[in-house]
Amino acid sequence: YNIVPGLLGVILQLTMVMMTSMALTRETERGTMENLLAMPATPMEIMLGKILPYLVIGGVQVFVVLAASKLVFSVPFVGSMVLLIGCILLFVLSLVLLGYTISTFSRNQMQAMQLTFFFFLPSLLLSGFMFPFRGMPEWAQYLGEIFPLTHFLRIIRAIMLKGAGYQSVSGEVGALVIFTVVFALAALMRFRRTLD
Repeated sequence: YNIVPGLLGVILQLTMVMMTSMALTRETERGTMENLLAMPATPMEIMLGKILPYLVIGGVQVFVVLAASKLVFSVPFVGSMVLLIGCILLFVLSLVLLGYTISTFSRNQMQAMQLTFFFFLPSLLLSGFMFPFRGMPEWAQYLGEIFPLTHFLRIIRAIMLKGAGYQSVSGEVGALVIFTVVFALAALMRFRRTLD
């Protein structure tokens, strides 16, 4: 019951960040990004055009994992589906924006993959997915708070398994909003620099 909801966050993090960063880096490598930049579109419009398809892919993954958790593993679902979907959408958006940011730092797909794993592995170890979060040393808990996965795991376990409402998870949702805004600003600023 504890692993399967957390697995949704881990799968989304791995696929969303890696697919976004590698796809955008590949466009830069092949020169198709130059064609996009020649069009009368703002950096924000180009960014939206690049991240929206990955939000759809994330939605398909969410559907598959939630269906498997109910039908295959019989994980109980006692919370609000609307609240859960809203939180998942926010989490996926922050991950896609992180992948976009990574792509602005990468010169080729290999670098994008390495940077993705550089983010993914500490996030996996310090988020509370593999080890109990409160059982880790205090310094590891402080480090774990800087990863979106940590907050998402608390949200999905609270909603799915405990039936928590928005008030109970509002702090974690606020953290995801901050991550999303920071990653969006970083992506836009780096993209403008790349344009120059």
